[in-house]
Amino acid sequence: MKTGKRARTGQYLALAAYLVFLAFPFLWLISTAFRPARELADLHPTWIPEDPTLANFRQAFDEQPLLRAGLNSLLAALGAALVAVLIATPMAYVMARRRTLLARAATGWVVVSQAFPFVLVIIPLFLVLKNLRLIDSLPGLVLVYVVWALPFALWMLVGYVRAVPVELEEAAAVDGAGRVRILVFVTAPLLAPGIVATALFAFISAWNEFFFALVLLKTPENQTLPVVLTHFIGAEGVADLGPLAAAAFLATLPSLVVFALIQKRITGGMLAGAVKS
Repeated sequence: MKTGKRARTGQYLALAAYLVFLAFPFLWLISTAFRPARELADLHPTWIPEDPTLANFRQAFDEQPLLRAGLNSLLAALGAALVAVLIATPMAYVMARRRTLLARAATGWVVVSQAFPFVLVIIPLFLVLKNLRLIDSLPGLVLVYVVWALPFALWMLVGYVRAVPVELEEAAAVDGAGRVRILVFVTAPLLAPGIVATALFAFISAWNEFFFALVLLKTPENQTLPVVLTHFIGAEGVADLGPLAAAAFLATLPSLVVFALIQKRITGGMLAGAVKS
């Protein structure tokens, strides 16, 4: 009994330490965003700014086109999430219901592709986009995000499809429904929580992505928010700390909101799959 309590206490302490480790950079970011220039130069800064100010936010918007970059990121993330879900849903259905050699090969591709580093695929993707004349364009970036998010979306949706009782589809087939009709009107409504969770994960991945956007987008009008944030760092590596923290804080808020929504949807998806057949 004592050993179990000690183990549980140790787990709680480890979890608390991990939460503190994760929360520290974000809390310090918020504190820095509201600090005046005088306090930013202080050798012994405090957690709470003595004289909070919004000057860093005003300066950030004056120096860089944050609104336009945020709109580019939003369009790219929404487009990638929508297209990835539209492609992954029927593919996941086939992979979950058809236990063929092709389905197993596709499942293996999903697992292996997650180990590919960005640097390994950026040159082939760049050449393909160049031939399609999609370099330095948001549609080209959306295409790359879809390709990168598709394996993970498939992996998620396959699990949700397998949680849907097959008996429901068999009953619909007895009534004369075809495969497409079953997928659209029977399986898809039960997959709604999983589809939403998958779309939200794809959205967050595209919203926070930096490397592909840096390589593929050259025109300032097309650059996304993570790329624009690097403009607050000078050529000599000296960062304009206050405006950078303010802009980074604003860029982080959508991810936090979407992540909060993900938690509810994932729980809903688990409950939706817990149907007794």
